[in-house]
Amino acid sequence: MPSNWLAILWRLMRPPTLTASVTPVLVGTGLALQHAALHFDLFLAMLLAAVLIQAAANMINEYADYARGLDNKDMVGIAGTIVRDGVSPHTVLIIFFATLFISLGLGAYIAANTSWWVAVAGTLSMIFMYLYSSGPHPISYTPFGEVTAGILMGPVIILISYYIQTSHLSLTAVVASLPIGLLIGAILLANNIRDVEHDLPGGRKTLPVILGKERAIMLLQGVFVLSYLIIAILVVVQLLTPFSLLTLLAYPFSARIGAMFRRATNPSELQRAFTSTSFTLIRFGILLFLGLLAGAFLPL
Repeated sequence: MPSNWLAILWRLMRPPTLTASVTPVLVGTGLALQHAALHFDLFLAMLLAAVLIQAAANMINEYADYARGLDNKDMVGIAGTIVRDGVSPHTVLIIFFATLFISLGLGAYIAANTSWWVAVAGTLSMIFMYLYSSGPHPISYTPFGEVTAGILMGPVIILISYYIQTSHLSLTAVVASLPIGLLIGAILLANNIRDVEHDLPGGRKTLPVILGKERAIMLLQGVFVLSYLIIAILVVVQLLTPFSLLTLLAYPFSARIGAMFRRATNPSELQRAFTSTSFTLIRFGILLFLGLLAGAFLPL
């Protein structure tokens, strides 16, 4: 490992993507606080486990892309510690398994204090995480990557976070999880829009490759609108309190991302548009979390 190994390890985890693990845990816990007191130890264990599983997924994705010859020094984005930084593929695998082992321990702690069905859900998520990035036919190489990641990192994590606090599930939690799943799928869609020129010769059949860049950008904009619309509908039908409309404050940041992708003419501008998509998720998620906290503790 090179001397600046901490910085390289941080880049290997791909920090901009970790919003896709932090946000669902916050939202699931915020929804749970409408009905139950906070179990802080379970919240913290779930948050750490989700971040580590996301980081592990990024690591195995990096290893698999290198093994298939897709990564090179000229690629766009923050991936590529093997080809850019000289980290050996074997080292990446070791870090991947260590990260996965720690997350398994956290998952076992959560299951032991709640229900072993949580372990089943977590194990299935890990299996799909592996299939997403690796195996003979990775899901990330297909048009189904965004949907798979959106479901696993959105509704699944939100509902687990909700369940470990309340010991039950609810219709509100299921429906309220959908915008987060959509926005997580949007991160993957933005990633694939950014990488479309790189993926074409590599044989990937992602949504932007199938649809074309312009249609993919239009889809991205539609996903943003639908995410905010679902929250507004939940407030109108009184499944969420009006405090949840705080999420609308994030919409101006979402609305400009399509134009950022259309204007992008170089790798740094493409990366900036992708990073803005990641920040949209965390803005939306934090505002929704604050709205949920206000709904739980402040009278209307």
